[in-house]
Amino acid sequence: MKRTTKNLKYAAAALAGTAVLAACGTESGSAGGGSGEVGGDVDIAGIRWVPQKVTVDGRDYVLPNGDDRFRVNEAHITFKPGAPEPDVMGGESGGTVGCNHFGADVEVEGDTVKVSDLASTEMGCPGPVQEFEERFMSVFRGTHKAAVEERGKTRTLTLTRSDGDSITLREGPAEPAPPLKGTRWTIDALLSGKGDDATAESLPSGVKAHLTLAGDGSASGSLGCNTFRAKAVVKDGTIEFGRLATTRIVCAGPVMKTERELTEILSGKVSYQQEHDSLTLTAASGKGLVARAG
Repeated sequence: MKRTTKNLKYAAAALAGTAVLAACGTESGSAGGGSGEVGGDVDIAGIRWVPQKVTVDGRDYVLPNGDDRFRVNEAHITFKPGAPEPDVMGGESGGTVGCNHFGADVEVEGDTVKVSDLASTEMGCPGPVQEFEERFMSVFRGTHKAAVEERGKTRTLTLTRSDGDSITLREGPAEPAPPLKGTRWTIDALLSGKGDDATAESLPSGVKAHLTLAGDGSASGSLGCNTFRAKAVVKDGTIEFGRLATTRIVCAGPVMKTERELTEILSGKVSYQQEHDSLTLTAASGKGLVARAG
């Protein structure tokens, strides 16, 4: 099975001409954003890299923090180099910088890193988090020279484009993936469509839906307003849900629409894909959901 982001459109046009608040930036001592030695082979695969800053035209834009509406503390990039797959959007490399999840094809040759076919979910994330994400994505796409520098026990990776813009990341701790069962999965987005026509849409504002798979073969959670329980059999990359038993609270129109869509997805057999702290469920119709641990 492919990563979630292989089936998501990325609105690249939204990145063009986006202004970043001056409050997010500081003057950089160099456009490259790093002093590591360039040359030879770089070892960046399979490591959890945490983004630190994006340098554009000599100005540093640091990863924002202090906004508990977003998962900035979960920001990370993991590289899984490989040949791009034709006619498939997104790729095996990717992660999040605090809001949307994204994937891309990444090729590494010596100290050259080529990022192509970038695809992402399309949740709205206003404020500095979105501004940093847009700046990051605009620089991440393309061809870079990679430099890895070790300071003490910490390694820093700098990806620098030919125009001098760069991204600086540090090696983060290798966190174990949460278990599929027993973890509360918070639903972030709904998927629809198949292949290149597939899209992801965030849940309406204020709708908080979640799902937990228990070890006894049951599932429970919230559809955004009403709670539910059902049997859930996990086997061979699929989860087969039994009939959902739900409460019957009458909710606002947008909430009820979301509940109907989630009920449809969680009725019958779905395929699942877990990528560390991200879980994707996809029905045969192409409809599905993206959830995160927590």
